[in-house]
Amino acid sequence: MTQKPPVETVLGLAVPPELDGVSVRTAAAQGLGMSYGQFKRAKFQGRMLLDGCAVHADARVRAGQILEIRVPEKPNTQPQPADLPLRVPYADEHFLVVDKPAPLPSSSSRLKDGPTLENAVYAFLGAPEGFVYRPVNRLDRGASGLMLVAKTAHAQQLLQRMLHTDRFVREYLAVVCGEPPEAQGLIDLPIAKAPGATLRREVRADGKPAQTLYRVVQAGGPYSLVRLRLLTGRTHQIRVHLSALGCPIAGDFLYGTEHPGLAQRFALHSAQVRLLHPVTGQWLCLESPLPPALEALLGARD
Repeated sequence: MTQKPPVETVLGLAVPPELDGVSVRTAAAQGLGMSYGQFKRAKFQGRMLLDGCAVHADARVRAGQILEIRVPEKPNTQPQPADLPLRVPYADEHFLVVDKPAPLPSSSSRLKDGPTLENAVYAFLGAPEGFVYRPVNRLDRGASGLMLVAKTAHAQQLLQRMLHTDRFVREYLAVVCGEPPEAQGLIDLPIAKAPGATLRREVRADGKPAQTLYRVVQAGGPYSLVRLRLLTGRTHQIRVHLSALGCPIAGDFLYGTEHPGLAQRFALHSAQVRLLHPVTGQWLCLESPLPPALEALLGARD
């Protein structure tokens, strides 16, 4: 690995009438959605310009002026590029939507050998100088489907604020063993880390609130197809909730049973993202079809 020089994120704002007279600090927070950490980095390591002239954090802005804030990115050790087949149904200067295959880890770590989605995204972008990997949401290694990766710290922050709201809706498809007790419903069961476990979670009264909406799409065989939407974002939430209903995800070694037809994966797929773009204000709706290996399960018979 090699050390690359940091780059800047440039944020611009035409000051609207409602921010007339506020400080640069307030305009950055309310008009640009900057976090305290971002603004602090800009203040001490970057630049703040008002109509092209350097200003301090307490300077007052006027409606119609152009505020420009340059935020240096934190130094980062670059990953190795991995030229993996990667479907990218959407990309702009703010973020990517990638269709993660399984089994592929979402990010690199010292405990993981081999390439990850981080390496694949780095290669897809052309191994740019100052690359920082910024996943907005994550998928387990054994799951597949749509996942967002921000190109800037600012975009990552704006998108993560929208998670689990009506402005950023993710729906999943799961092939489950058996059939849920009702055709649709809300699973409202708190989730906590299992005692002594590293990864495993469990439903427990003293856990954190967790809610999952579900609807049965197809049933009638040994497996059912269920569509799900997360209202909260607990670790392994869908996997734990479906197991608690008595219909674990097919191939889920942690909460059910491995399946010989699913090589190192389980039957959970991030199938749709509906998103209000945090910069352009345009709605995006992106879909990923159920992978063939999961489709094959639905045709199985005893």
